[in-house]
Amino acid sequence: MSRSALRWGILSAVLATLIWSWNFIIARSLIDSTPPVTLAFLRWSTAILLLLPFTWRSVRQSWPLARSNLRYLLITALLGVTLFNTLIYIGSQTTSALNLSLISITFPVFIVIFSALFLGRPITLRRTVGIAWVLVGILFLTTNGAPMQLLQQPLTEGDLWMLVAAILFAIYSILVRYKPKGLSNRAFLSYTFLLGWTLLTPWMIWEQTQVPWPEITTTTAGGVLYLGLFTSIASYFFWTHAVDRIGPSNAGMIYYTLPLFSGVEAWLVLGEPITLIHLLSAVAIITGILLSSEYQHSNGDTKENTKENTKGPL
Repeated sequence: MSRSALRWGILSAVLATLIWSWNFIIARSLIDSTPPVTLAFLRWSTAILLLLPFTWRSVRQSWPLARSNLRYLLITALLGVTLFNTLIYIGSQTTSALNLSLISITFPVFIVIFSALFLGRPITLRRTVGIAWVLVGILFLTTNGAPMQLLQQPLTEGDLWMLVAAILFAIYSILVRYKPKGLSNRAFLSYTFLLGWTLLTPWMIWEQTQVPWPEITTTTAGGVLYLGLFTSIASYFFWTHAVDRIGPSNAGMIYYTLPLFSGVEAWLVLGEPITLIHLLSAVAIITGILLSSEYQHSNGDTKENTKENTKGPL
């Protein structure tokens, strides 16, 4: 690989991660004006309107294959589009952006766990230690450094929603490895957007019976446009380019810097503090992820690694 290709690959991974990091900041900044399900609905509506003009031909040509795999596409759309980001936005109402970002990067560990439970892939001692480190980090973070408080009061609701979202995305990531052969990435992305948006619409309509439709201010419109254009579409192409150039393992290592970006952004934009508990939790979580990662047992990207989800986590 040339140095130029390596540099562009690294830059693409950094840009994708930087774009995703703002997802939490925007969610936190709009919690008072935009209900979470409605925010997700507006995000995916924007993404579909911007994406379909460029992918419609691929969507139409792939329809026979998509129709024969409709159940699979519905499940992946439900997990990766309808639920994952919506739960992030629900969680953003009651926890900090840095907490959200730290918990969000734990999904590779849940991939390891579910792969062992349902696919029969063994968990080595190294991975077991890594999983333990991640769990310690999550526990330390969600209890504000006092694990014994679990005996007296429950965890923060927002942290729990984010943890559920990470678990669901892990399941989604496993399913993506079994994407139907012949279905292009563009067609797959478009179908998951469309089906996920369709499944989200009744939920949004119900939410509107409980809370009023948000006032569309410049801030709201700008936030939704960013989520639809950059977080949903541009980041996908940056991430795909990064995975193609430097491999999923190297791109994944860069992705784990996401809490660093989100923490600084939350401090600058939202005034949320970065505490010692955040730093210690980050060390434990990232250490655990590196120990338990599939990539640690290969000098390069294995055949299995090349099947990793290239849609990205946010």
